[in-house]
Amino acid sequence: MPAASVVGAAVWLLIPPSEGSVAQAEPVGSALASTDSPTPNSASDTSAAEAAGLDRVKISSQTWRRGGLGSKALVTFTVRNDNDYAVKDLEIVCAFTRRDGSHLTDRSRVLADTVSMKSRKTFARVPVGFVNVNADQAKCSLVTARRT
Repeated sequence: MPAASVVGAAVWLLIPPSEGSVAQAEPVGSALASTDSPTPNSASDTSAAEAAGLDRVKISSQTWRRGGLGSKALVTFTVRNDNDYAVKDLEIVCAFTRRDGSHLTDRSRVLADTVSMKSRKTFARVPVGFVNVNADQAKCSLVTARRT
């Protein structure tokens, strides 16, 4: 019995910690990235072109409520597209806060749906993930959208 516990403790020490229990540190390469001049490549050029015009795509109204026995957030929002082209693959990020305004958590979601040019589309009760029981307010914002 003592030998099994020693072997178990040794294995436990050798297993790397999971992502959830490791404190997030600043990336080491961030200092190097600021001193080097960025080299343009085709991947960054296309992503910049796809995200162009995001200032003309916005969330015009939003509400949220709890679902799934009170543990999941269901967000209803309207996306307004004022561009001359349709957009798809909308990524939203919702920040949840306590009643006093202190931040609790962020949840993101990619919607593989298309919003036509010069139009609005309402997404009803979109599940964005689990939320803290103390969450009282939610503020969602549009992060990216691709041009179709």
